[in-house]
Amino acid sequence: MKKIAQQAIVIGASMGGLLVARALADYYQQVTVLERDILPNPGKNRQGVPQDRHAHGLLSRGREVIEQLFPGITQELKAQGALSADLLQQTRWFTNGGYLYQKSQSNLNMLLISRPLLEAQVRKRLLSLPNIKIIENCHVLGLLTTPDQTRIVGVRFTHHPSDGSFESTQNADLVVDATGRRSQSPVWLEKLGYEKPQEEQVHVGISYMTRIYRRQPEHLQGDLLTNISPSLPNWRYGVILAQEGDRWIVTIGGYLGDRAPRDEKGFLEFAKSIPAQEIYEVIKDAEPLSELLPYKFPSNQRHHYEGMASFPENYLVFGDAICSFNPIYGQGMTVAALESLALQNCLNLGSQNLQARFFKEAAKVVDIAWSISVNNDLRITQMAGAGSPMVRFLNWYMSKLHVAARTDRVVAIAFLQVSNLMASPYSLMHPRISLRVLWGNLLQLGIPISDI
Repeated sequence: MKKIAQQAIVIGASMGGLLVARALADYYQQVTVLERDILPNPGKNRQGVPQDRHAHGLLSRGREVIEQLFPGITQELKAQGALSADLLQQTRWFTNGGYLYQKSQSNLNMLLISRPLLEAQVRKRLLSLPNIKIIENCHVLGLLTTPDQTRIVGVRFTHHPSDGSFESTQNADLVVDATGRRSQSPVWLEKLGYEKPQEEQVHVGISYMTRIYRRQPEHLQGDLLTNISPSLPNWRYGVILAQEGDRWIVTIGGYLGDRAPRDEKGFLEFAKSIPAQEIYEVIKDAEPLSELLPYKFPSNQRHHYEGMASFPENYLVFGDAICSFNPIYGQGMTVAALESLALQNCLNLGSQNLQARFFKEAAKVVDIAWSISVNNDLRITQMAGAGSPMVRFLNWYMSKLHVAARTDRVVAIAFLQVSNLMASPYSLMHPRISLRVLWGNLLQLGIPISDI
């Protein structure tokens, strides 16, 4: 493939940064990733990513895209202990007070793996490309521009190698901010005379606690995951999923500051209070392999870069730096993977007006994931503002769909395709599905279809 320019810089080497660097590698002679942390050994937790110690789900669509970017990586991860699970045959999904249809093949596969192991293998595969370089222990201070500040031409940074610190600059034909939720792009843009992007927030006050346990073959009768979505009476939630090394990772929590205590007795009591009991039944007797680790997430946060009237050329914002989702839905890595495909499609048409074209395409990806997570969060009536009439209708419809999905394999698979970002949420309104939702609810009420 013909390269379109010489140098691209990616700020940040977390999953988003690694995936965007892979997308750029086909189009730029050199891609340099600037990372503030010292990167850990494979499989070890990273200091600058505290969330990597908690449960992570790689959605089915995310697994497909990462495999497309790095052919063969799925088998490489399985060789290191990652597990693959069919989303109906080997998992349990408890939502809105009941379980989705189980024990039937869905042909939707989920890769169960710890975030550190996944990130390490993606980083290894990325660094195997001859035009990729990562500079660690490097803090970006700001952007370099042309005199009229309409074009970004590089970055200023401090580097802290073992033999001392120094400040330097690096020129580039493209700079991408992949620094995550705490991105400085709005501040940098304002200093250059641009308006800040419109910011949208939906407060959730998520708090959760995580612990790793020894996994035994008899646990969950051999299933590899149980996901308990927040529901009445207390909106508490939890997930237990298998990982490499015969381990479970367990994360439990609540909304609006409701959190599991950081002590053994309180943690178990909180797990028992979750509307389904699988997690408690496993961990009450399982061997702990880690301490209890807390995490807080205040709000869904989105920056509408696609709506800015003006934006400097040769600069992009990517991944969580655009939109940071409630992590209990596991969307972050998959959204970043889909944005990397969107960027490749834009680069296929050249670099002219790249920023406007990319933000438009990225917004389409974010819109879908945002509607899934935020609309679901707004079901929680204790939260300020329960959403528009349309949101309330959609949540009412989803509650009926979940009832039908308890006994209808087709409806269950349709729901999982949407939640795994493999299909549009609008697909759940298709007459083929909505009729099955109606039938399923009538049958639950004991009304024969012949009486309609």
